[in-house]
Amino acid sequence: METGKRTEIENIKRIVFKVGTSTLTHEETGRLDLIKMEKFVRILTDLHNQGKEIVVVSSGAIAVGRTAMGLTERPTERSVKQACAAVGQIRLMTVYQKLFSEYNQKTAQILMTKTTIVNDISRHNAQNTFRELLDMGVIPIVNENDTVATDEIEDFGDNDYLSAIVSAVIKADLLVLLSDIDGLYTDDPNRNPEARRIPFVDQITDEMLDMAKGPVTDVGTGGMSSKVGAAGIANDAGADMAIINGDDMENINRLFAGEDIGTWFQEHRTRHFHLKNYLDR
Repeated sequence: METGKRTEIENIKRIVFKVGTSTLTHEETGRLDLIKMEKFVRILTDLHNQGKEIVVVSSGAIAVGRTAMGLTERPTERSVKQACAAVGQIRLMTVYQKLFSEYNQKTAQILMTKTTIVNDISRHNAQNTFRELLDMGVIPIVNENDTVATDEIEDFGDNDYLSAIVSAVIKADLLVLLSDIDGLYTDDPNRNPEARRIPFVDQITDEMLDMAKGPVTDVGTGGMSSKVGAAGIANDAGADMAIINGDDMENINRLFAGEDIGTWFQEHRTRHFHLKNYLDR
């Protein structure tokens, strides 16, 4: 992160955190990593106690439902995915609510579909709901409504894009993507030891899009390409974005301490920005 941004991050007020399935679950079993979730919740509550407004976009419902139903592999049929999401979403929210309540922090669930954004009335209602919740000191927890959406492959695509859209809807200052990688690299660091982390991006280029790779796990739906795409939406909407490694939740505190971790994408608000232009990708 550039020196100027290290200073500015202390003044950031409204933040969206996106946490993926691979970050929330144990790789060996697909079950929730409760120790990591507890630390995530504790750090977010502490940021909230510092006066910051927090929104969480959380994946994991399908994975939680899948393990609850005894399925060993990620479902491919839409109806099975939606059934797993219906089972898993309530379980996931129960865990979030229990953990946040330990720190006396109120939470709310918001489930969105593409129609929420495309329809002007629905989008306006969503903005009002977010505003009231944040004014009340509540941390909204957002996911796509997989049980009624055409499914996330055909709607938002994945929660990287959803988190960028939420950032635009609520006019966030910063979007933080918790990933299973340290940031954007010049190549896949899992395959190329010469790959170098790119600490700061002030403009997304075609070359960067080519660097991004697809999904690398059987629990997540997005890879680095969707994260770079999310950065494009968030930056155009006027929000900075950071990709950091969520395997160590202390990276959140390091980010806000101004340490040089992850990849920082600088905002560059686009004139006449409108979300509808970003939904038909």
